[in-house]
Amino acid sequence: MFNFNFYNPTKIIFGRDRLNELDNLIDKSAKVMILYGGGSVKRFGTLDKVLNALKPRKIIEFSGIEANPQYDTLMKAISIAKEEKVDFLLAIGGGSVMDGTKFVSLGAFYPGDPSELFINEPEANKKTTKAIPLGTVCTLPATGSEMNRGGVICYKDSKLSFHNDLAFPKFSFLDPTLTFTLPEKQIANGIVDTFIHVCEQYITYPNGGRFQDRTSEGILKTLIEIGKKTLVEKENYELRANLVWCATMGLNGLIGAGVPGDWSCHIIGHELTAKFGIDHARTLAIVQPSLWRIRKDKKKDKLVQFAERVWDITNGSDDEKIEKAIVKTEEFFNSLGISTKLRDYDVSKDSIPSVIEGLVEYGKTKLSETGDLTPDIALKILELSY
Repeated sequence: MFNFNFYNPTKIIFGRDRLNELDNLIDKSAKVMILYGGGSVKRFGTLDKVLNALKPRKIIEFSGIEANPQYDTLMKAISIAKEEKVDFLLAIGGGSVMDGTKFVSLGAFYPGDPSELFINEPEANKKTTKAIPLGTVCTLPATGSEMNRGGVICYKDSKLSFHNDLAFPKFSFLDPTLTFTLPEKQIANGIVDTFIHVCEQYITYPNGGRFQDRTSEGILKTLIEIGKKTLVEKENYELRANLVWCATMGLNGLIGAGVPGDWSCHIIGHELTAKFGIDHARTLAIVQPSLWRIRKDKKKDKLVQFAERVWDITNGSDDEKIEKAIVKTEEFFNSLGISTKLRDYDVSKDSIPSVIEGLVEYGKTKLSETGDLTPDIALKILELSY
């Protein structure tokens, strides 16, 4: 196991009907900016509950953060936050709203162009000494953004990530009942997103992280057990509570501490979203099976472990186990209504090279846990996924 530092200061408030506890978590004299996406937080009463809990604080609302948060939109929020001298940010929504709020938090005090936070992250982080504190009310279990230090922003024609300890939420509310009204498509996306978050940290190469491996396997097996059921039984609290907690634990740093991480599936997937507007989770479902097939020799030991421990495949050669596990993973995604083939998303095969051009433009040319997944290999992965 590698040497590592583990730090996660986010307080989790988990369970039903706890939004009234917001009053105890934000200073009563604070000027609070509430950030959210569309109208669902209003339609289903979540915003009203938050506003009631925050009385009599001064409140500023900022709506319209996109499903893939756009840089220009967030720059407007930064401008308002600076002009109004906002003391605290509160995100109500899923990963996009939470990621966007983190960017606003960092950008409001950044001494330069905030785009440097993801274009030149190492140098930008050295200059980042202050941020607006933030909290979240998570309404979509998927990204784990409610308990981590990172985010992804759409900038020009690409999706780029940032990470900074100052972006950790001070607290996050996880009420599974807030997810009951979500469309089936969004819940399916959340299941796949969580599944592949775990795989990015688990299916790499062995390095003795037994706790990390067993915890990862537990999350994956739980998702397989509850995935289809929670789509059908939309208000089954136990099922949905387990999904919510899996999503949070899948990307809060715990299972990734001291072990290698891949993330090439995500980086390639981000370009698919940027170029073709495909939902983030669905890009992961497209890329991951083909990536495993192309990179089978690099990941052989962990893919066999995945087959045996997660899918209970014990018969056959190592190669046969691996292929069976990949097929079972594809079938699992398909059972949630998610295709793993790029051709099913109205994308022409001729347009695949534009994805590779995006990777090259932003220096994403040495991907994977071993740094040897080059653009030509990424092209083979995408062609195989078609």
